[in-house]
Amino acid sequence: MTPDGAIFSAQQTTAPAFQLRDANGSLLTQGVRSHLPRGAIHDLPQRVADFFAAHRSGPALLTGALPYDRDQQDFLTQPLHTQHHPALPAANDSRSQFGAVVEPTRQWQVTEEPSSQAYAASVSQALQLLNQPLLTAERKIVLARSLLVDAGRQIDPLMLLRRLALDTSVTAFMAPLPTTPDGGKAMLVGATPELLLKKTGDRVLSHPLAGSASRHVHMVDDENAAAQLLRSEKDLREHRNVVEAILDTLAPYCKELNAPATPSLRSTATMWHLGTRIEGVLRSPETACVELLRDLHPTPAVCGTPREWAREMIAHLENIDRGFFAGAVGWTDAQGDGTWYVAIRCAELRSAQARLFAGAGIVKGSDPAQETAETGAKFGAMLRALQLEG
Repeated sequence: MTPDGAIFSAQQTTAPAFQLRDANGSLLTQGVRSHLPRGAIHDLPQRVADFFAAHRSGPALLTGALPYDRDQQDFLTQPLHTQHHPALPAANDSRSQFGAVVEPTRQWQVTEEPSSQAYAASVSQALQLLNQPLLTAERKIVLARSLLVDAGRQIDPLMLLRRLALDTSVTAFMAPLPTTPDGGKAMLVGATPELLLKKTGDRVLSHPLAGSASRHVHMVDDENAAAQLLRSEKDLREHRNVVEAILDTLAPYCKELNAPATPSLRSTATMWHLGTRIEGVLRSPETACVELLRDLHPTPAVCGTPREWAREMIAHLENIDRGFFAGAVGWTDAQGDGTWYVAIRCAELRSAQARLFAGAGIVKGSDPAQETAETGAKFGAMLRALQLEG
């Protein structure tokens, strides 16, 4: 092991495989048998149906990632082989699972893009738009920012994944991305707490998160932060809008659809979230998960509401290309089943560089300084896995 905790690899001879890991088990793939023809999410169901109709050999499975932007191209592949592993032992306290922090190499460079001050200014601009008197309906804009980390030498995505997976309250993932213009390998690695969609037969499940607060080392402070989140009118309002949007999207497909009237707390190693478990029974089990995915993505949790208006405001206010951040990672099979997670708490790895992303939902009542601090806290899991934060 290197002094940096083996976060670096001297050489990558083959692209790492797609992986999902959580407390219920893991899915790992090896090799690439074929690629799904790339395209936007609008025709994803048809491309997937055509693919499985034409490819009779090999695993009846496609794995990969969808970008945030509905007009950009996805990246899904059929693996050569798949492996499923049983659940990992549950941790007693996910906050303690990262182990000792090792002093990083002096070559690390971290650059805010945009700066904290510029991000707070964008939040202020968003609030001006949200507070216009002519806007009567509840609206939300999710704004993201990034950190560019340059390690000076190649980062090992598998080691990063293993560290992230130590927090069993999340789903750690690793998904290959399209080759960079210079021919380099790219990888999306993260640890998401948010299930976008799971479909098994006629059953569907979604567990959106919206409304967040940082966790604390001291138990009393941590419990107070959780209690305040549950009482926060702003966060409850923001969460309700996300749940209602998902219910409205799934309702035409379902003969039964259920969600609790109030959210519950969901914790990760670094954050508290408001979450609601949504369960439904489809009118037709033949409905493919990618058809539902097409209509759901992006939810107000990562975009805003109304969706098209929020997308326009984000394009106007953000100074970053989200790429596959706030997209989706997961799998679908020939039967139309599948599981997809929201691609948050993640980084795009390109050799020695890692671009980290975090976002916050801006609604009436939001505070620019608090939203900036929230995005900073959301960088925490990835920074700790890179050993850049204690």
